[in-house]
Amino acid sequence: IGKSTLLLQTAESLALLGKTVLYISGEESVEQTALRAKRLGIESDHLFILSQTQFSSIKSHIETLKPSVLIVDSIQILYKQEVSSAPGSVSQVRELAMEFMHISKRLNIATFLVGHVTKSGEIAGPRVLEHLVDVVLEFEGDRLQGHRILRAIKNRFGPTEDIVLFQMGLKGLSEIENPSHFFLQERQRESTGSVIIPSLEGSRAVLVEAQSLVAPSPFPSAARKSTGVDSNRLSLLLAVLEKKAGYQLHQFDVFVAIAGGVKVYEPALDLGLIMAVVSSFKNRPIDSDTAIFGEVGLGGEVRSVAKASTRVKEAIHLGFKQCILPKKNGSGISSDLKKKISCVGVSDIGEAIDVCLR
Repeated sequence: IGKSTLLLQTAESLALLGKTVLYISGEESVEQTALRAKRLGIESDHLFILSQTQFSSIKSHIETLKPSVLIVDSIQILYKQEVSSAPGSVSQVRELAMEFMHISKRLNIATFLVGHVTKSGEIAGPRVLEHLVDVVLEFEGDRLQGHRILRAIKNRFGPTEDIVLFQMGLKGLSEIENPSHFFLQERQRESTGSVIIPSLEGSRAVLVEAQSLVAPSPFPSAARKSTGVDSNRLSLLLAVLEKKAGYQLHQFDVFVAIAGGVKVYEPALDLGLIMAVVSSFKNRPIDSDTAIFGEVGLGGEVRSVAKASTRVKEAIHLGFKQCILPKKNGSGISSDLKKKISCVGVSDIGEAIDVCLR
């Protein structure tokens, strides 16, 4: 949701720079696209819209107009008459991608190809589509949430570490300049089972809130449910918590979620998730001005994670007073940062529990 909106806004920005932009709308009519443009307040004499699905007709328009930028929305709906298979098939997508690549190189056109993804998150159609293009951008988000994340999966001309967070509004997508504040704005302080974790999204640190609810199970087999985190990782962490810290959770239902609908799957989430579960289990809140991160091994040890200083800086920026982190990472934090926040290094989950709930 939002691919067409984002590209239409991008087309306007390029048109305002004097670039001639041709927007191929295969899924919507010109009237539908024009209505969206009107809602977004887009007006430009350099932006042209063509509603067409037959490639030969599209090619003739491209060669006549010779635009600086071409947007194809989407490649799965177009078809080439010489190929007998249906639109969206492997053969059609492969042939069309090759044709657009040749046109782009011959006429020196920057081309955007919109592609759909399957339920498993892979680009629908052949994987060769990813190999033909120079850049692969993935636009992800939840249908029920207002925010979207744009991340680079492949980039022949630059890094793939940066992400951009957008919020969908009545006038299109607008960039969220402070994602941490966005995700924490509805947070309740001094709440049991709540932990703030500095997570990495690309090269950017984002503070997210991990919430846990531990309740007695009425059934012989306790439930283990998670939202926004890997359920297998959660089961592993609960096993470590039982074995190494003595918390008997086999008779309790455990629910864990990342607030705001964001999904985080990095190892630095481990220690924060364990502390959230312990806080809910013991019904004791963790200090609201404390941020926690670190990877947890099967032996209960707390292992170091990447870019610890970046995470600590983001916690400082949001006004946190204490950060619990792996001991090895703690020794690498500069003295200037330690003057602004108390950094407590821990070596295992038992030590982390003592620090959080003392």
